[in-house]
Amino acid sequence: MADNLPSEFDVIVIGTGLPESIIAAACSRSGLRVLHVDSRNYYGGNWASFSFSGILSWLKEYQENSDIVNESPTWQEQILENEEAIALSRKDKTIQHVEVFCYASQDLHEDVEEAGALQKNHASVISGNPTEAAHSAYQPSEDESLCTVSCEMPTEQTPSSDQETALEINDVEVTGENEKHYDDKTRVKSASEEETSENVPTAEDTALQPKKNRITYSQIIKEGRRFNIDLVSKLLYSRGLLIDLLIKSNVSRYAEFKNITRILAFREGRVEQVPCSRADVFNSKQLTMVEKRMLMKFLTFCMEYEKHPDEYKAYEEITFSEYLKTQKLTPNLQYFVLHSIAMTSETASNTVDGLKATKNFLHCLGRYGNTPFLFPLYGQGELPQCFCRCKAIIDQFGQRIISKHFLVEDSYFSENTCSHVQYRQISRSVLITDRSVLKTDSDQQISILTVPGEEPGTFAVRVIELCPSTMTCMKGTYLVHLTCTTSKTAREDLEPVVQKLFTPYTETEIENEEVEKPRLLWALYFNMRDSSDVSRNSYNNLPSNVYVCSGPDCGLGNDNAVKQAERLFQLICPNEDFCPPPPNPEDIIIDGDSLQSETSEFSVIPEANSETPKESTSLGNPEETSQ
Repeated sequence: MADNLPSEFDVIVIGTGLPESIIAAACSRSGLRVLHVDSRNYYGGNWASFSFSGILSWLKEYQENSDIVNESPTWQEQILENEEAIALSRKDKTIQHVEVFCYASQDLHEDVEEAGALQKNHASVISGNPTEAAHSAYQPSEDESLCTVSCEMPTEQTPSSDQETALEINDVEVTGENEKHYDDKTRVKSASEEETSENVPTAEDTALQPKKNRITYSQIIKEGRRFNIDLVSKLLYSRGLLIDLLIKSNVSRYAEFKNITRILAFREGRVEQVPCSRADVFNSKQLTMVEKRMLMKFLTFCMEYEKHPDEYKAYEEITFSEYLKTQKLTPNLQYFVLHSIAMTSETASNTVDGLKATKNFLHCLGRYGNTPFLFPLYGQGELPQCFCRCKAIIDQFGQRIISKHFLVEDSYFSENTCSHVQYRQISRSVLITDRSVLKTDSDQQISILTVPGEEPGTFAVRVIELCPSTMTCMKGTYLVHLTCTTSKTAREDLEPVVQKLFTPYTETEIENEEVEKPRLLWALYFNMRDSSDVSRNSYNNLPSNVYVCSGPDCGLGNDNAVKQAERLFQLICPNEDFCPPPPNPEDIIIDGDSLQSETSEFSVIPEANSETPKESTSLGNPEETSQ
């Protein structure tokens, strides 16, 4: 493929994270010649999603990571005398402090493998006995204490973010082999469809479970392709910039979404549901009638707080938490508004920021469901791939190519380029559990929970719990993401919250059906670099036509990625429309007299007739209805 590439492009984009993919799509839509490359064998960079075997392969890759600069003379021979090379790192340093724990029981007598994916490789475990080695690698110690485990997998195994199928996620049906079938419709799945979701247990699923509520590590391995584990945990605000961009660019046809069904709060040692919408408030049994009126009055004010500056101007310099104490709200309501609606902490936001966050939350309610949030089926890693479908991706090349503009993902720069950069860090944890943190009649709940920091200087932890109908975990399990700004290592930051919400899975507890907390089957902790606030001037000796794209930030939404992409696009293409929709095929005129005359015959047809039933199922449809 490299031999057939043109020798000149308008834009070269290095990396397939969300900002890079959006920029590449926008430039391509504007008629520029774009070369989009990535040295990885999967889409997304730190925005990627993996199957279970894929995440183990990814972990091994980072365990063996070393910053090796390609000193091959092949590319150096392509540099002219008046040119200076910028060396790119072959391995990135964005992931640190990786720790993995397995609590699920073992069926080591069964040689269970994920079909076509994970192969157990006991030979690489340092032990005289292969069976003992496997136990030491995958099973907690007998005293039930936490123990770090090795991620053993073959070196040839690659993460299974399948480039051929992972993008097409519309109107999904899954067979026993978890295959995907598609059409061009994009829609938001309703709660009523959850019971007929793709991860409905089959006869094979039933046979795999030897006893009720017992999930083994072998099952997780065998059903590994049902998992889609995101490296970064985010949601889409229903009126956020990314949703608007998906609709405007018509990229939304490549994706399918589900509503987040509930907002939760952790208070006084227990998890409870937070009433958000008007219907939730008045149906809530947690609030008294007086509290309901207080809450509705305050939320109504927040929706149009800019029109009443006298109500908050005097409090602009204090925290939002202190401002709430001046309002006629009970401590119960203050807690709900601060942590579950504004989603901030006692010290993180001032009054104006808190009011703005509360308004944004309320503004997004009701567009697609009873919460403000959407989640893409098959995980956050689908979104970069959706934009990548607007053009082709090349993973390697060996020729000299000239370009006017270069956009480079931050992780590709070498240590010499980044020697003066000060990065923040994100603490992440991914858990597999056997049930929800708040059990209800439905087992297909998608929840977001904020656990405030207990000590001064610690950050609130955001918990997102995904059920099997999101196509991110196997039947009978939940996939739980924890995220916070880093204070120490990821495990030190997040393990206290994990211990509050979950209990380690042990054989002795299987017989006890009244266990209060969900059982923890598997846990991963790691720190991820946050380069979202790094100035371009912090990098050493970058030419003016080289632009930097940052990795994921710690925020819940994707607005930072969209703003970054649009800002860089405008530097390259001033005054151009950002990521416009593709032309309607019916409007394309092909050269040729016969075709032109045929086109003119139908030119009198009103444009309204060009609307199809498919368009009525797009993400934009609820917006049109509300208007």
